[in-house]
Amino acid sequence: MRAFLRCCQVPADTPRTRMAEWHFITNHGAVLVLIMQRGQITAREIAATLGLTERPVRRIIAELEAAGYLHKKRVGRVSHYEVTLDLPLRQHVHREVAIGELLQIFQRSHEAS
Repeated sequence: MRAFLRCCQVPADTPRTRMAEWHFITNHGAVLVLIMQRGQITAREIAATLGLTERPVRRIIAELEAAGYLHKKRVGRVSHYEVTLDLPLRQHVHREVAIGELLQIFQRSHEAS
């Protein structure tokens, strides 16, 4: 076993590279959380908050709408969003959890701050 571990070790002189930055919540989840917290928020504001550009934010909003997680209603020049809380999470191993249950966690932390 030790011989196996020795052959798998990275030599000390090998340059180290940083791992890519990652987050537990995807951009889709983060966009949905912001929309749920504010209701009326622009793609530009979401992009600025998340450190993204508007284009991917608009794509994410469109995908969330197409999947039924989000409904957009235009009132004049302003978009009002409503999150469908009773839909299940998309991953088959978590289908018994409704999106609203997950979003409640973020709503509580938002209200506490």
